[in-house]
Formats: sequence, structure tokens, C-alpha cells
Amino acid sequence: MATTNDIKNGTVLRLDGQLWTVIEFQHVKPGKGGAFVRTKIKNVMTGKTIDKTFNAGLKIETANVDRRDFQYLYQDGADYVFMDTSTYDQITIPAEIVGDAKDYMLENQNVLVASNDGQPLYIELPASVVLEITYTEPGLQGDRSTGGTKPATLETGAQIQVPLFLEQGTKVKVDTRDGSYLGRVND
Repeated sequence: MATTNDIKNGTVLRLDGQLWTVIEFQHVKPGKGGAFVRTKIKNVMTGKTIDKTFNAGLKIETANVDRRDFQYLYQDGADYVFMDTSTYDQITIPAEIVGDAKDYMLENQNVLVASNDGQPLYIELPASVVLEITYTEPGLQGDRSTGGTKPATLETGAQIQVPLFLEQGTKVKVDTRDGSYLGRVND
């Protein structure tokens, strides 16, 4: 148990039997009345975000979330197999928990797996990854970087929008949070 004074960004709270992570918090001390903590929290399982207000000094239950480095090994049917980089233990995580991270994961890539009581909750990827374009329409003479965009398929199967001048086989940097094109990578 903790109090509202212990709330920080990234703290995981257990409210009504569900886990919520704190995205933003603000301690408010109005001129009249008692102090309170205004928070924006995100459900760990569903991704739903809500605003919640706690009175100052209120006891809240925090959850112990263990974030550890794992290496993505391979996909096994609908599940994904990861290896703990410190103990070499392998775990299988269902596709529902992996979510959209599958679009940016390559085999042997390191990721952070957050778990509570040994139960995987979600996967954190690096902010950006380098992936190769496996298919895109050929660019035409006169296509410039300031022009429009075209769809491209990455080696993971994900589709993103890239500038017209990029060709098949080009390595690009992709933002894992929203799937946007960040730039070309030269080897």
C-alpha cells in the first residue's frame, strides 16, 4: 500500500482488480478545501485512458511490475517465444499481449517484457527500429523527398507510408509508437 503522495509517472496502480499505469499526475492544492492528486491513467491490458482524481493522503494499492530484457526468438503459431537474456529461460506470450508490437519485431531483437506475478502484461519496444522495405511501387523520375508518400511493406509484413523516392530493399527507421517513417538508414 502507498499513499497518493507516492504517485509518479510510470507507477502501476491496482484499482478495482485491474492494473493501471500513471501517464500524468498533478498535485493540486486549491486555496479552499483539501489537496488532491489529478491523474491520467492507462489500463495496462486494454490500453484505455481515463482521468481520475484522488484525495491527498488516500491509501492506494500499487502493483509490482517487473520489467526485464527479453530477446524475441520466433513465432509459434499464434504465440510468440521470448528468451530472458539473463537466465536464458524461454516464455511464450500470446498474440493478444504482443499486440501491434509484432509489426516491428524481428527475430533476435531485444525487447522489454513487463510482468506482474509472473504474468506478462505488455511488451515495450525501442522508440525506433530499422527495417527493410520488401515491397513498394517503383519511384518515377521527378519524385522528390518533399512530394507525397506511397505505401511500403516492411520485412515484418507491416505497411507504412514512405516518401516517393524510396525503393525496394532500402532500410528505413520506423517509429514503433505510431508506425511513422523517420528516415533512411545507410549501411
